[in-house]
Formats: sequence, structure tokens, C-alpha cells
Amino acid sequence: MENKHKSGFISIVGRPNVGKSTFLNRVIGQKIAIMSDKPQTTRNKIQGVLTTNDSQMIFIDTPGIHKPKHKLGDFMIKMATNTFREVDLILFMVNVDEGFGRGDEYIMELLKDVKTPVFLVLNKIDTVHPDELLPVIDQYRSKFEFTETVPISALEGNNVEVLLDQIKGYLPEGPQYYPADQVTDHPERFIISELIREKALHMTREEIPHSIAVSIEQIKKEKGREVIDIMATIVVERDSQKGIVIGKRGAMLKEIGQRAREDIENLLGSKVYLELWVKVQKDWRNKANSLRDFGFNDKEY
Repeated sequence: MENKHKSGFISIVGRPNVGKSTFLNRVIGQKIAIMSDKPQTTRNKIQGVLTTNDSQMIFIDTPGIHKPKHKLGDFMIKMATNTFREVDLILFMVNVDEGFGRGDEYIMELLKDVKTPVFLVLNKIDTVHPDELLPVIDQYRSKFEFTETVPISALEGNNVEVLLDQIKGYLPEGPQYYPADQVTDHPERFIISELIREKALHMTREEIPHSIAVSIEQIKKEKGREVIDIMATIVVERDSQKGIVIGKRGAMLKEIGQRAREDIENLLGSKVYLELWVKVQKDWRNKANSLRDFGFNDKEY
């Protein structure tokens, strides 16, 4: 008997920094979501596509759900919660190392009237002793009726295949929405800007909060040249932040550029010449026009 093709949309939700992007990159097999140990790294819905011979899973990595402090925060929360009614399945991901928190309670409150199946995915099991896992599971399950409970390590890959099998069991029969070799619905320009932003966040560590945005000014490949020329602007909110991003004699900006270029070359499969600029745009996270310029269009949500 012929197997029916299954397909569906899966939203990954959870507190900031529980490993949602790490999980998505692990499943897709390449980097399409940026990773940082700073919370609220993901700002846009990142869609990753996993195609097998009998299924297609479209994962949506949402921003970490947290109490918003500015217009950008409002946008991020709205975007995450709006996916609840658009998908076939919700993965509520938690960090077992941190344990239950008020943020989890807040998310479960948002989920309580949702009719969509909700899996409890306990991530980072590689960081705790197995004996510590059961009490954590019991605590979450006592507060919400989850459809399934799956412990995983997105970083190490433990149990990820088990989770994918469980997901497949809940997906409806459906068509293949994307070509088999497509891993994301985002254009290359968006992923390139995210890779640059990841390096800027990583290199500046605690010195700069999430006031960094990246605008791709130009991507061009001239005839007869193997190299792709990319010009991008890193946008910050204050002059002092501009100085940090540029660094002494331009050393920080050069390092950000070199690290980002390696990832971009892997993405494009080509040599890249990357030129970076830094610009100050005061308080851009609270300005609707600036948010729209950087791709945060709240009319879509």
C-alpha cells in the first residue's frame, strides 16, 4: 500500500535562549537561523524546510517570548503568538538546565485556549543528570496538558530524530509546498544580513544590547569575476556603540567582517568581498519607519 505524503507547519516557541535556532539549524542541516547566547536574537519568523521522501515539515522559529520593552519587542511577541493559529503543531521548547520559570507560565497562559497540539520539548538534556529530568517534566506537565513530551539535545543531536518521527505522526496528509532542495523561504539577502548581525552580537558581547540591525545595501557579481561584492551597513542607536563596533583602528569591524564572510561564502558557495559600514540611527527600535526599513512589518501579523 502506498504511503500518504504528509506535510505541515510547526511553530517553535519558548522563552528567549532555550535553543530554538540551534534546533532549527540541526534539523535543516545548515545555518539559516542565527545563534547567540544573548536572549531575543531571533527577530523575524524564520522558516526552515525539511523534506523527506514521504513528508515535508516547515518549521517556524519564532522570537523568544518575553515582556516587551519597546516597539520592536511588541512586534516580536505579536509575531510569535500569531503563529499559534497558523500551524499544525506547536513545539513548546524549554531549557531543562534553567528549569521552570515565570516566562514559561506566561507562554502556557497564551497557549491555554489554542486548539493546536502542543509538544513539550525539553532541550539541553546533555547538561543535566538523567535523574534530574523527571521532576522537571512532572513540573511542566502538572501545569499544562501537553500532547507529547520529548527530551532532546539540539546541540548534540540526541533524540532529535525521535522528535521528528513524533511530529510526522501528527501532520495531516498534504502536498509538497516547497522544492525538495529548498531549506528556507527567506531570500539570501535576509540570511546574509542575519549572519553579519550574529557576528556583531557575538564579537561585542555584553557591550552592546540588541540595538544592532543590519541593512544590505548591495549584492552584485560582475561578469567575468568569480567574487560576489556585498556592501552592508551595521546600524546602532548611539555614537558610543558605533565606536565599539568599529573598535580601535577598525579592528572590531574587520573581525566581524572576516567571520561573517566565511559563513556567507558557505551559504553562497562563492568567494565574497564584504564591505561593512557603521551608522547611528537614534532609538530605531521604537520607530515604526525604522522597523519597516529593517523588515519588521507589523501589518503582516
